[in-house]
Amino acid sequence: MKINIPKIPAQLTTRSFSDILYEEYPELEMCEIVDSTFTNEVLDRVRIDQAILKNCHFNYTDFSNIQLTDVRFENCDLSNINFSNASIHRVEFINCKLLGSQFPKSSLGNVRFDNSILHLSTFDNAKLEKIVFNGAILTNTDFYECKFKGIELNRCNLNEANFEQTSLKDIDISSSTFELLHVSIESLKGCKVSSYQAIQLASLFGLVVVD
Repeated sequence: MKINIPKIPAQLTTRSFSDILYEEYPELEMCEIVDSTFTNEVLDRVRIDQAILKNCHFNYTDFSNIQLTDVRFENCDLSNINFSNASIHRVEFINCKLLGSQFPKSSLGNVRFDNSILHLSTFDNAKLEKIVFNGAILTNTDFYECKFKGIELNRCNLNEANFEQTSLKDIDISSSTFELLHVSIESLKGCKVSSYQAIQLASLFGLVVVD
């Protein structure tokens, strides 16, 4: 699946993320931010546009209603961050840590999570369209009652992920691994799985497979 990549200019201004505290409106655009630490803060309705953030730390920061457009995060720690009701479009998370991050009721489109950790993250009631999870750790991640359209799960760890009330129709999880999934038979209709996974899922629903 082809998704739209962030549209980021070649020439960017170097900024510190703390500069946002001195803006009339909480926004940063057309900039590169490296080695910034911005933790345990609360900022509502932040806007970040056409930016690259590298080696930054945003642990336990509340970014409710944030708007991210054309942004790339590289080697950033966004653990326990609050992205509730966020608008996240044409964004890449590369080698990022999003342990316990929260995306409830958010809208994500054309987003990549490459080799990133999303253990215990929550996406409940979120809308995800054209999203690629590539080599991501999605253990215990909550996708309860999400709307999926154009989702790729490539070589991900899905152990104990929750897909209750979320349709997996046309989604291919055959290259990913899990021991246990929280999912209903209804949600699995049309999901593409490997033969081994089919046996695993059958056992989860109490079936006994006899050769």
